[in-house]
Amino acid sequence: MSLGTLHRRKKEGAIRRHTNPIKPHLKEANLKGRLEFCISMLDKNTLPHEPKFVDMYNIVHIDEKWFYMTKKTAKYYLLPVEDDPHRTCQSKNFIGKVMFLAAMARPRFDEEGNEVFSGKIGIFPFVTLEAAKRRSKNRDAGTLELKASTSVKREDIKACLIEKVLPKIYEKWPREDRGKTIFIQQDNASTHIACSDTDFQEVASRYGFDIQLKSQPPNSPDLNILDLGFFSAIQSLQHKACPKTIKDLVCAVEESFERYPTNHVNRIFLTLQSCMLEIMKVVGSNKYKIPHMKKSTLERNGLLPKQLSCDAMLLEHVLNILRSSN
Repeated sequence: MSLGTLHRRKKEGAIRRHTNPIKPHLKEANLKGRLEFCISMLDKNTLPHEPKFVDMYNIVHIDEKWFYMTKKTAKYYLLPVEDDPHRTCQSKNFIGKVMFLAAMARPRFDEEGNEVFSGKIGIFPFVTLEAAKRRSKNRDAGTLELKASTSVKREDIKACLIEKVLPKIYEKWPREDRGKTIFIQQDNASTHIACSDTDFQEVASRYGFDIQLKSQPPNSPDLNILDLGFFSAIQSLQHKACPKTIKDLVCAVEESFERYPTNHVNRIFLTLQSCMLEIMKVVGSNKYKIPHMKKSTLERNGLLPKQLSCDAMLLEHVLNILRSSN
């Protein structure tokens, strides 16, 4: 079939375009764990007749991601008189990168729609300051330089949680909710600490806070708002900065984190709830399409919900499946 015929068939609707990402393979235990997690996120005060998801205001999502200095291939739109961009590096297989740990809670707004809490706890790079061993044309020997950590281990994640994430929660968390339990949700990566870690629990209980770690189901990046859309969004913003050094990259990522609109973050939390609904419909599988809710239109009309509802019959069906599996 010629390309011209293919193009005509696509315009006629006889052929559709589809992007197919690889998703994690799920075992029976994974399916059950995903269903149990989704049910645990339902508001117990609304059960069993009018089930709704909890508002998720007391959950902080954390995860790590590598951010790269640049992409191997980038597209530009230029004026006819503009010169083509010229990008170089020592090796395309060793493009500079930095790992960041991000912590994000759900933003809060008052009745007039004004932001009262951004939800942005922080994004923390794994970097060190090292003195230059030799003199170069760019700096003298002994000048402190920012170096990216080449590998991040469990003790590094633990130190970041205790020394950076928890103090930021103490500093930024709304005062009216300081007596309520705060959950820090993480995935099951081997570098993450156990939920019962005593050092973390000791620091987390300071200043009258009740902060607990919880793990999302294995092989379930679609149950964390950072993997669901936030990381890709700030990465797109970061690539516009074209950083040339590790310091520039860190600044670009931190600036992108702060610039990302909080109302868009709020939409991702609603997308998470819609994903949970779809997971329940497909009995724990990840073979589903994220539904389009037209959140931007609902938001403009002041109709964007804080929580999504779950059909009572669907909930009963899922509970019956879990009972039979036990």
